[in-house]
Amino acid sequence: MKLKTNRSAAKRFSATGGGKVKRNKAYASHLLSSKTTKQKRHLRKSTLVDSANLCGVKRMLPYL
Repeated sequence: MKLKTNRSAAKRFSATGGGKVKRNKAYASHLLSSKTTKQKRHLRKSTLVDSANLCGVKRMLPYL
């Protein structure tokens, strides 16, 4: 049988050219008045999924 992709994970993660998994940073959606401008600027950047969580993400996205 074909494996199903977790659709919520598919909207949050994407693959890079080298096979790593890219994600957006958390804490950037609300309560922004208490955060510094520098903090908010760094939250705009994307980053890679940590190796500790990579196995679980790849299980949710079998065709990534």
